[in-house]
Amino acid sequence: MFEGSVAGLHRWPVKSLRGEEVRAARFDGRGMAGDRAHALVDGREKRRGKVLTVRQNPPMLTWGAEYGADVIDPPKPPMLRAPDGRSWSWDEPGLVDALTGSFGMPVELRAADGQQDRGPTVLVTFEASLAALAAELGKPVELHRFRPNIHLTTDAPAFAEEDWTTGTTLDVGEVSLEVTGDHAGPCIRCAVPSWEPSGRERWPELQTHLIDRHANKFGVIMRVTRAGVVAVGDTADARPA
Repeated sequence: MFEGSVAGLHRWPVKSLRGEEVRAARFDGRGMAGDRAHALVDGREKRRGKVLTVRQNPPMLTWGAEYGADVIDPPKPPMLRAPDGRSWSWDEPGLVDALTGSFGMPVELRAADGQQDRGPTVLVTFEASLAALAAELGKPVELHRFRPNIHLTTDAPAFAEEDWTTGTTLDVGEVSLEVTGDHAGPCIRCAVPSWEPSGRERWPELQTHLIDRHANKFGVIMRVTRAGVVAVGDTADARPA
């Protein structure tokens, strides 16, 4: 068993936009409440209806979205923050035009729970692994590149989670999580972490290194088996299968 505590909680209200750090959050069958509950959709004729991601449009990372650091279970749509610092409410007239102008393509809005890449899951990362990855690369690596929900400091060795298999459990705060084998387990990374968190510069060597040294894994995807609230500083106990 490994023991530790919650070093950070991160919520991403709109898929592929920058997110927010929160003090506490609810976790249940949706994953992290409010996480990726909204998306931007391609409005071009040949791709109409497809969810946009950083892979198609890196300038998405120049926009941010937030409910508020003190909001545990978001009751309403998020606020979006444009690159020029202006705030837009999700249903504000003019937001679609502003996004379209920023991305250079027609954009539509979609709001619904369960828009996560892998369904209603939670991405957990570990400070020991982040520090070890930075040491391997010889330069700092920003945590936000990996877009986690829960970031832990534990006594587990670096990269131990790469071997977590079905049946591994994690108790954190009021919540229990498990590697279920159903779209869960060590997280295979796409190209998104190679983009600097504000989307202005790419570091392709990061993904090359993850592929060569870590089978392209970083963090672990889990599902909620007991709902509740997690707060920064809560204890965490992991039991690998």
